[in-house]
Amino acid sequence: MRRNVLVRLLSFIKPYRSKWALAVFAVFASSAFVLAQPRLIGWAVELGTSDGNQDRSLLFVAAGAIFAAAVLRGISGFFQTYLAEWLAQHVAFDIRNAIYDNLQKLSYAYHDKAQIGQIMSRATGDVESVRMYVSLGLVRFGYTVMLLLVALALMLLANWRLALVSWIFLPLIAARSIWYTIKLRPTWDRIQNQQGRMSTVLQENLSGMRVVKSFARERFESLKFWKEVKALFDDSYMNNRIQAINTPLMNGLGMMAIVVTVWYGGHEIDAGRMNLGDLTAFLFYLTLLQMPVRSIGFMLNSFTRASSSGTRIYEILDAESAVKEKPDAVELTNVRGHVRFEDVAFGYDSVSAVLRGIDIEARPGQMVALLGPTGSGKSTVVNLLPRFYDVTGGRIAIDGIDIRDVKLASLRRQIGIVQQDVFLFIDTIRENIRYGRVDATDEEVVAAAKVARIHDFIMTLPEGYDTWVGERGVTLSGGQKQRISIARTLLLDPRILVFDDSTSSVDMHTEYLIQQALADLMQGRTTFVIAQRLRTVKRADQILVLRRGRIEEHGTHEELLASDGLYRQIYDLELRDQEDALARSQRPDATLPVPANGQSEPSGRSRPRGGAETRRGSRPAGAPSGVAGGGDGDA
Repeated sequence: MRRNVLVRLLSFIKPYRSKWALAVFAVFASSAFVLAQPRLIGWAVELGTSDGNQDRSLLFVAAGAIFAAAVLRGISGFFQTYLAEWLAQHVAFDIRNAIYDNLQKLSYAYHDKAQIGQIMSRATGDVESVRMYVSLGLVRFGYTVMLLLVALALMLLANWRLALVSWIFLPLIAARSIWYTIKLRPTWDRIQNQQGRMSTVLQENLSGMRVVKSFARERFESLKFWKEVKALFDDSYMNNRIQAINTPLMNGLGMMAIVVTVWYGGHEIDAGRMNLGDLTAFLFYLTLLQMPVRSIGFMLNSFTRASSSGTRIYEILDAESAVKEKPDAVELTNVRGHVRFEDVAFGYDSVSAVLRGIDIEARPGQMVALLGPTGSGKSTVVNLLPRFYDVTGGRIAIDGIDIRDVKLASLRRQIGIVQQDVFLFIDTIRENIRYGRVDATDEEVVAAAKVARIHDFIMTLPEGYDTWVGERGVTLSGGQKQRISIARTLLLDPRILVFDDSTSSVDMHTEYLIQQALADLMQGRTTFVIAQRLRTVKRADQILVLRRGRIEEHGTHEELLASDGLYRQIYDLELRDQEDALARSQRPDATLPVPANGQSEPSGRSRPRGGAETRRGSRPAGAPSGVAGGGDGDA
């Protein structure tokens, strides 16, 4: 498996074959000049110590040759290192983009289970290990093999007896290097996995910082992070401790090889089988030889780390989306908005079904409200419409076309979604609204903001639409984020609208304004709403009441009240108080709650006199206990 991963990683080098060829050539050239230097130095020593009548001017030639070899070695070494790193950086660049692109293609089913910290660790630390494998593993491996084979051959040709003696310690160095790699392999695996776990804890803590502080759990979270860091520290410390023992031991074995070589080389000189120049060259070759031998462990370590990292990377690259686009998928155009759910079933796994026998027909311009207890399947129903998940039974059709037969991008362009959990990017308010339509003009952005009743608030900010939003929109209240999200969806001008409890984070006054704005917008558009506000439910053309993944009741508000079923129970428990509050607010002497920031209402509406101001977290005036104003208090 590991070998296959290393071979698969080579596929990222294919687009850069020319650079790879140049790098290989630089390796050969650098190796040649490195190997030439010991022989030239030995020649110079032989000339300098000879008692004959040789021309001493040859020493200058030898010195020049040594200098030239050093310069050429430096130049070829530069290109070797430069090309190797160029290649490695481009491979890392391509792998990171491949990871990111595949993550974008994967459906909700994958992201429901994936841990963000693990994914980030693979896109950073694991890719870096692969980069080292390409730069120092593959390219350096060729250089090392070249030095090893040629140096061994030259030493045998120089004096085979001395070569055999000097090689006594080389197997010990190689064995120690291999043992070192085997010892560290599981440690490196643990370090890489532990980095992912640490990143997950850190990311989760930072994203949930407000919850942590609300429950005074700082100490608990610090301890949880400390445990992960401690585990990473222990493995890293063990790794460094083994390395600290291994390095001086390898140096000691190398020095012992030199001592034995000098001792036996002296005997060979006395026997007349070699001269001082030959011994000098031999010692340089032995020194050069130790580096490749010691590098065996480093190379194996590089391959091992790359194999572990490659396995983790390919877990993402090989992941397939549960939602796949057919090769012959067509564009969904000229949508009228006739939506049908035909005996739809769905389950997140093969064991338990979430939805069963769902039949819905929503005609163009109709508004469909979904109600039901928590976990009844309301959000799952609307998530199936844009194919965030695929049905496991039955089908969903838009204008008679099965949504599995159309291109995903064209399908999702026709569906505007305002989700309950609003996500805003770290960017300006303008760009967050324009996210779905980057070509939208400033006038269109402002128009969408006005419809969503957020324009007046934006204009009170020092930088207006150019105000930067904090991470996940933490600088804004829930209602403000919700209305920016609504504006972002409206800018798409979709034929089908989905509101997943999209007014749950606003106060009743703001909800009233939004509902007025959306009333005109919904004309001619098919709308699905998951809501817990009576005003929304009563305006629906049809209400679907779900329980345990099935549609238990279906009808209008009046029809369902008369049937005295589950809807009546929900109405008595959750909606009746809202109706009483709504009735009181419509009395001649009643006043609507006023935003706490004192802004005038949009669309030229004047504020009723004497209206009590609604502070964040308080109930609207006259609202009974249990009906959350929940709002930000900013209309």
